[in-house]
Amino acid sequence: MDQMELAEMPRRLFSCTPSRLASFEDCPRRYRMTYLDRPAPPKGPPWAHTSVGVSVHNALHRWWDVPLPARTPERAGALLRARWVEDGFRDGAQSAAWRERAAGMVEAYTAGLDPAAEPRAVERQVATRTDTLAFHGRVDRLDERGGELVVVDYKTGRRAPTDDDARGSSALALYALAAGRMLRRPCRRVELHHLPSGTVAVAEHTEESTARHVRRAESVARDAAEATERLRAGADVDAAFPPTPGPLCSWCDFRRHCPQGRAVSPDREPWAALAE
Repeated sequence: MDQMELAEMPRRLFSCTPSRLASFEDCPRRYRMTYLDRPAPPKGPPWAHTSVGVSVHNALHRWWDVPLPARTPERAGALLRARWVEDGFRDGAQSAAWRERAAGMVEAYTAGLDPAAEPRAVERQVATRTDTLAFHGRVDRLDERGGELVVVDYKTGRRAPTDDDARGSSALALYALAAGRMLRRPCRRVELHHLPSGTVAVAEHTEESTARHVRRAESVARDAAEATERLRAGADVDAAFPPTPGPLCSWCDFRRHCPQGRAVSPDREPWAALAE
């Protein structure tokens, strides 16, 4: 009887963020090194493009905390300069040049915003559950427009995202699902705001498209959980969590610990992903 009751116990939900799911989907070995190995292997040096992204996100977050009369583009630039992240740049001159370039991005971007149009939330933690997932993550901005919520995600990379990128992002779809459930408002529209180009990529989710993204995330979660169980049962570490060598290996934080990744992609300087 006891064994029957144990067999019928509900399976533990897989707790995850978008980054955790994407890590396993991209490379199971990197997932293991990031989330399972303790102590985790030492990472490589910080990336300059990450410093740009963090600095921009932080400045836009703080801009909405400024009193309305002072919520100007110039203030956005000042906020970015005040807490600029200097890690990963070639030297002080490159860091300073990118600081001014990023300040110009946030000034141009906030010049196109209505400072009185308060978002519903900024840097908001959202969470939801499915049959398999206990999902949580942080949304850059949640707008409320016409009684519906809109997920806004800031991007600072070289390439401007497209509507297909917005539509294909499981992270954005899950953010929308979680935000709608938590705040009890319809949330179907997701947007990628690319600051370097000033473009906005948009997708409108339906129940069907959201369900597809949930199924995809649940599939990744099941594979990650099963691999973890195999490892704990004594399976070979590389059989349970094999590497996925490819171009992304150049940008992996654990590159030094992966001979397969080093064999298929060149080393990159920490500032290599910055646009010219």
